[in-house]
Amino acid sequence: MRIGVVGLGMGLYLASWSRRLGIDVVAGCDRDAQRRTDAAAALPGADLHEDWTALLDLDLDGVVLANDFDEHAPLAIAFLDRGVHVLSEAAACADEDQAKALLAAERRSTATYSFAENYVFHPHVELLRAAVDNREIGRVTLIEADYLHGMSPEDVAGLIGDPAHWRGRIAPTAYCTHTLSPILALTGEQPTEVSAFLVDTTDARTAAVLVVRLSGGGLAIARHGFLQGEPDSHWSWVSVRGSEGIAESLRAPGERAWSVRVRKEAWTAPDGVVRDEERAPKAVTLPDGTPVEPKAVGTVRILEGFRATVEHGAAPLVPVGPAVAASLVGVAGARSLREGSRPVRMPEL
Repeated sequence: MRIGVVGLGMGLYLASWSRRLGIDVVAGCDRDAQRRTDAAAALPGADLHEDWTALLDLDLDGVVLANDFDEHAPLAIAFLDRGVHVLSEAAACADEDQAKALLAAERRSTATYSFAENYVFHPHVELLRAAVDNREIGRVTLIEADYLHGMSPEDVAGLIGDPAHWRGRIAPTAYCTHTLSPILALTGEQPTEVSAFLVDTTDARTAAVLVVRLSGGGLAIARHGFLQGEPDSHWSWVSVRGSEGIAESLRAPGERAWSVRVRKEAWTAPDGVVRDEERAPKAVTLPDGTPVEPKAVGTVRILEGFRATVEHGAAPLVPVGPAVAASLVGVAGARSLREGSRPVRMPEL
C-alpha cells in the first residue's frame, strides 16, 4: 500500500506511525520548507513537494490529508476523483456546500473516504462503547464530551490570535469533531438541532458549548476550547447517562484518565445492590510485541482501518456520513451564535 501525506505537521506524526505499521509512505508535501526538511530526515526515500497537486499524478493507493483544518474538502474531492482512497484528519468540510460536494464525490468515486478521528478509538471511549453496546446502563439519554486545554492566556493567544493561521480564522464552534465524533459513534445517532453558547462573552474565542439534539431523542452537550483545571492527560472526557446508570471517563491525571467508571443503579438489580466500578483499558501491542502508549492507540486503529479499507475492501471505520455530520455541527453552531444562540436545524443531506 503506497500513500502520500499532505501537510507535514500532524501529517509527519501520521506518516511515521504508518511506516511503523508497514504502510509505504512514498510522498509528502508542505508549503513550509523547514517541515519538508524535517520530513526528509524522518521519511528517507519519500518524494517531497511544496504543492499538494504534485501528488495527484503519482501512483498512490491512498492519501492522508493533514493540511489546514478548514481546507480538507477540496483536496479530498480531487483525490477521490482520481480514484485515490482518502484518510482525512480534522474537519471534513467547512460549510454545507462543501459537504454536498464531498458526499457526491465519494458516491461517484471508485475509492473511499475515511475520517481520521482517533478520539473515537481512544481507550476510554472504547470502554464506554462496550458498556453502551452491552446495555449496561440502559437507553442513552444524555451524553457529554469535552475537548479542553488548560493553558496560559499567552499560550492561548499564540494559538488562536493569528488570523492568518487556521486556528485564528475558524469559528469558535468549529473545532468540535473530537467531541461530536465520539458522541455519534457511541449513540449511533445523528445530530438534528444545535444551539451554541460562548463560555465567556468577554473573551469570545476561548471556549464554546454546543447543545445538540440527537435523532433518537436524547441530548448531547459538547464543550471545547481552553478552560482551566483540566487534568494533564489527553484532553478528552466523555460521560454517558442511561436510563439505568452511568458510564463516564475519569477526570484524573496520568494513566487513570484512560479508565472509566460504570455505575448500575440498585433498583435495576435483582439483589438491590448498586454496581459501581472502575475499569482500566487493556494494554495494546503491535504484532511484534511493542507496547502502544494509550494516546497513540486511536491513531494506530485509524491507520490499520485505513489499510484494511484500501487493501481488503473493508468499510471505513469512520465513513464520510458521520464525518460530515460532526463537522457540520460546528457550522450550525456558528450560525446559532450569530443569531443569539437560537436552535439551528441541521441540514438534511
